Amino acid sequence: MEPSSLLSRKHTAKARSIEDTDKLPAPLTQAVMGMVFILNAFILDLLVEKGGMISGISAMIGAVILIYPIAWASVKNLKRGVLSINELVSIAVLAAFASGQYQIAGIVAFFMLIGEVIESRTAAGARASIESLIKLTPTWARKIIDAGEEEVQASELKPDDLIRVRPGDNVPADGVIEKGQGSFNQANITGESLPVDKKPGDEVFAGTQNLTGVLEVRVSRAGEDTTLGRVRDLILSAEKTKLPIMRIIDQYIGFYTPLVLVIGALVWAFTKDLNRVIAVFIIACPSAFILTTPTAMVAALSAAARLGILIKNVSDIELAAKINSFIFDKTGTITTGVLEVSRLAPIGETAPAELLRIAATAEKYSNHPTAKALVRLAAEADVPLSEPEDFSETAGKGVIALVEGERVIVGRGQWLKENDVPPEFEKHVDINETEGFSLIFISRRGECIGWIGLRDAIRSEARGSLADLAETGVRRIAMFTGDRNPVAQRVAGEIGCEEVAAECLPHNKVDFVREMKERGYRVAVVGDGVNDAPALAAGDIGIAMGAAGSDVAIHSATIALMNNDLRRLPVLMRLSRSTRGVINQNFLFGILFIICGLSFAALGLLSPILAAVLYNIGSLVVIFNSARLVRHGEELEPFEKTDASEGGDDASETRFSPTAA
Repeated sequence: MEPSSLLSRKHTAKARSIEDTDKLPAPLTQAVMGMVFILNAFILDLLVEKGGMISGISAMIGAVILIYPIAWASVKNLKRGVLSINELVSIAVLAAFASGQYQIAGIVAFFMLIGEVIESRTAAGARASIESLIKLTPTWARKIIDAGEEEVQASELKPDDLIRVRPGDNVPADGVIEKGQGSFNQANITGESLPVDKKPGDEVFAGTQNLTGVLEVRVSRAGEDTTLGRVRDLILSAEKTKLPIMRIIDQYIGFYTPLVLVIGALVWAFTKDLNRVIAVFIIACPSAFILTTPTAMVAALSAAARLGILIKNVSDIELAAKINSFIFDKTGTITTGVLEVSRLAPIGETAPAELLRIAATAEKYSNHPTAKALVRLAAEADVPLSEPEDFSETAGKGVIALVEGERVIVGRGQWLKENDVPPEFEKHVDINETEGFSLIFISRRGECIGWIGLRDAIRSEARGSLADLAETGVRRIAMFTGDRNPVAQRVAGEIGCEEVAAECLPHNKVDFVREMKERGYRVAVVGDGVNDAPALAAGDIGIAMGAAGSDVAIHSATIALMNNDLRRLPVLMRLSRSTRGVINQNFLFGILFIICGLSFAALGLLSPILAAVLYNIGSLVVIFNSARLVRHGEELEPFEKTDASEGGDDASETRFSPTAA
């Protein structure tokens, strides 16, 4: 709370520092020391008639200790030519002190200091919940060298270094697994609720935790260049941005103190009651009003970061509440961008499992996406694969191999025809390749035994997420793609999207977004952040999915989802609208609090001590009201560590919360 801070800049910096969040700020120590003397004065008054000189001296010492940090902050402000509400508090307590009301001056100063400590600790705690990201990166790393292994500072790691990560370790740098397999808790980066299994060739991120397995990782990014480092920088830079209402408050806060001084002078002129004037100055401190927006924004940023939603500018939270149209890219956003088997169609007496076993065995050593989809499905279905012999692959056509001594051909229909397989198999096909299906045929001993249909997998949560968006008040949902129109129409029908633009080049996507905006819609564009950058920039808000490890994705959009879970989008909409509602509530409360407080103080209904107590209560009401935002998105089930035995195949297949189905 910069405008009302009673602390020096040095103390404020310490309060905000993560390393010092567990230390008692100096004003709290002074507050306790001063209050001891004030209480001693009260005790002496009770034990000795009228307290005597000792009671007065004790109260005066306590008041001086308590008033000092407040008065010193005001002097520093005046030296810088800044007139803030610190001066209101200083005038109030010094007036009470000068009139000989040492106990009142001390108690008022005590409550004001306690209020400042609460606000500073609350702000520091909120920032600590975000900045603790940096603590996830270990200080030391196990670097693999010719002589074996040595411990080095994580900050000394460089790209291409080879490191070892043991079970329970946090990964010290971004890298690619070269040896070993493990299950990783990535919740702090992607917001995924379940562990993710990783194998050689997969990327790991700094700050994620290896739950099982010993791995050797080749460093790709270290230090501040890691995904975690960029995430932290983006969050902290978002905190420095301001909403329009915050800029208005900053603009006019300089006029507020002179206005209150005039009100205090008028109260003195009409009542000649110093206690009323002191109460006016104290209750006029607009802490509740000033905390209205910052506390809500920090809480919202914390909730979003917990779910893997990076918001670069806090104004985007306010803007997201006004979004009424979403435009999605298809490939990599609505779909996974990975082929999956959608149809097993055996011909004759061949069983589906047998068809899959023969095809996957023949394709076992191919790196083609089709082959990977077949092998993956066989593993999921526990279909055992044997070793193919005499394997050969013709690019763009298919493979030939001996499976259990029998010649098997797998590939496009034309490939089978070129290998003298009778063409009658084509009449058994009952799906259309133009709708996005990829067909491969399987021949054994010169006879076609079936065909398999594959397609780009649609995300399981896509349909439910789009329906949920509509429930939040989004009036128009559309999809654009560079793919063929039949493919786009089929995908749109499966996810419940009514408006589709197909066969779009990048500039066509931008035109589509602009046309939607010209119709009066506030548009959010959702893409993978790589080939959709122009369209993301054209929307009112650009949301990049799967930003973990992708520099392009993080920098091409205003909001980045660290994973590919579309359920984050409705949560983002609800969070933004709840944030706007909380800000409005806080704002109304702050205005009414000051108006009513000034009125009661001027009428003599508030004593200086009661005014100081109410000052703190008002601030706490705003802080706790804003804190409600932190719980948003709890239905997405935050990560809970599982036993090593649970980090098996099931965890790798269920990437998100079980409720995603």
